[in-house]
Amino acid sequence: MPHRDKPKPIKKHKLKAHRHGRRAEGVAILFLRLKGYRIIARNLRLPQGEIDVVARRGGIVVFIEVKYRANIGLAQDAVRPQQWQRIARAAAQFVGAQPRLHGLRWRFDVMALAPYRWPQHRLDAWRAS
Repeated sequence: MPHRDKPKPIKKHKLKAHRHGRRAEGVAILFLRLKGYRIIARNLRLPQGEIDVVARRGGIVVFIEVKYRANIGLAQDAVRPQQWQRIARAAAQFVGAQPRLHGLRWRFDVMALAPYRWPQHRLDAWRAS
């Protein structure tokens, strides 16, 4: 009988960060809905990458990265170019599998959240080249 290692317990700070992230996504989705966006997908995991929120408003499909940090400035600057590239690859795969989204424009946004602050929605935070 093969020996199996026990799974490592998840550290408390990782669980707390995960809970904050999920809560921040919920707040971001509410905020987006109030602004007239229709949510298409949430917490989308694809082989090319992960997208926090996919929304649509008019003729634009918006891929939104949600960041929760101690302050808004840190949250807005938390997405690095490598992460945007992974998001763009995942976005291409997602749109390719969704015929109803073909022909629409794309946009990549950041929704920054911090304790006791209103969410900050940075439109067109990054452009795929």
